[in-house]
Amino acid sequence: MCKKLFFIPHLFNIRLFKLWTCLKGAGFILLFFNLVLNCCLAASPIPIEPIKKDDRILILAPHPDDEAIGCAGIIQQALLVGAQVEVVYLTNGDHNQVAFIVYEKRLTLKKGEFIHMGKVRRAEAIKAMKLLGLNEDNLIFLGYPDFGTFTIFSRYWQTKKPFGSLLTRISSVPYKENLSYGAPYVGESILNDLKKVLLDYKPNKIFVSHPADVNVDHKSFYLFLQVALRDLNKEIPHPKVYPYLIHCVGWPIPRHYHPKLSLEPPRQFQDAQINWLEFSLTPEQLNKKYRAILCYKSQTQSSAFYLLSFARRNELFGDYPEIGLKKHGLENLIEDKGQVSYALMDNSILIRIEQSKKLNRRFSLMLYLFGYSYKTPFASMPKIRIITRHNKFKVFDGRLMIKPSGISLQLDSHVLILKVPLQILGDPDFILTSVRAYGRPLPAGVIGFRKIDIK
Repeated sequence: MCKKLFFIPHLFNIRLFKLWTCLKGAGFILLFFNLVLNCCLAASPIPIEPIKKDDRILILAPHPDDEAIGCAGIIQQALLVGAQVEVVYLTNGDHNQVAFIVYEKRLTLKKGEFIHMGKVRRAEAIKAMKLLGLNEDNLIFLGYPDFGTFTIFSRYWQTKKPFGSLLTRISSVPYKENLSYGAPYVGESILNDLKKVLLDYKPNKIFVSHPADVNVDHKSFYLFLQVALRDLNKEIPHPKVYPYLIHCVGWPIPRHYHPKLSLEPPRQFQDAQINWLEFSLTPEQLNKKYRAILCYKSQTQSSAFYLLSFARRNELFGDYPEIGLKKHGLENLIEDKGQVSYALMDNSILIRIEQSKKLNRRFSLMLYLFGYSYKTPFASMPKIRIITRHNKFKVFDGRLMIKPSGISLQLDSHVLILKVPLQILGDPDFILTSVRAYGRPLPAGVIGFRKIDIK
């Protein structure tokens, strides 16, 4: 159960409170939503909705092995009841140099060797999925750059110069067997591929990497999915989306293979407002999951202690709840004892960060704001990135630094408030946003990408 919410008149310091009083008197509406409720207790996961024969399940895996680590039980259960399953791989996982060195026992930076590694991981995925019961026809490989897809999402749209992978020095899909061989590394390529899969397959349940996963490719597949589903809002029924978490600092614990243990939500997420769901594996399903993970020899030779930590009695799924901000509504303030809140005021979005300790000059943050509008193609929408350091800030739209008017930053000893006009974000219908702080930790409910619906 969550704590009781109280209305408070002293939300800001004296200077900012005067600003609030003035705005309130002028009839402005300020509606704050808590992102972190410090007194909430982590709820135990509840069983996921049973899989039925008529389900069409789509597994979105950022890299070959993520589908086995996060969803091997779901895949087996779906096939057991006669449901349809397809797996889509965003990358071929060709950028993992450490794993490559351990597996191949040699160091190389040649372009062809990276492609070779991508082919190795593709073959491992086919073998692992066949073990679980899928055919190669059920697997779709896109082949976009490992460790580069978030940069593409945030910076490479409407450009003639595609993203170039730092190590591979490749700027288009290099795998002839993949869906879009030769497609340039730009946002439109990935979005179009994903929309084509969704239109052709029409899934009613989608399992995708988590928006708070610390791996950038995992974040980006979730983001591309959100855009694709909104673009196809009138063309396909809206499916249920189940994010699965893979990369989280210090989780899962203990490491190694512990088949008698359950996978519990990370402690960092206990106040993140996520309603966790779980699927319980039978002993036979767990054994097959274990064997499927071991099919990825290129990865397990260096990371078996970590990958096998996910071969446990259950699989976890859960997303953040959507935040709704109303342009017209009741005048109220909701108490926020710590960290981050969002608000709408004067056709702008306000981001308020509160810290119990004094904010010193080393405190800085990076804020992503990706707006979506039903009236404007996403490729044409601004991709805003704001970097603050103490009381100064820089604003980027994609790869370009811009100097828009209307953005303001107010800072006192414990509170930072950033105001961004919605016009700068392209007057969006909803926003995908994430905050990352440097010099001071923020909770998991903040650093993951959240959906803010502008009602």
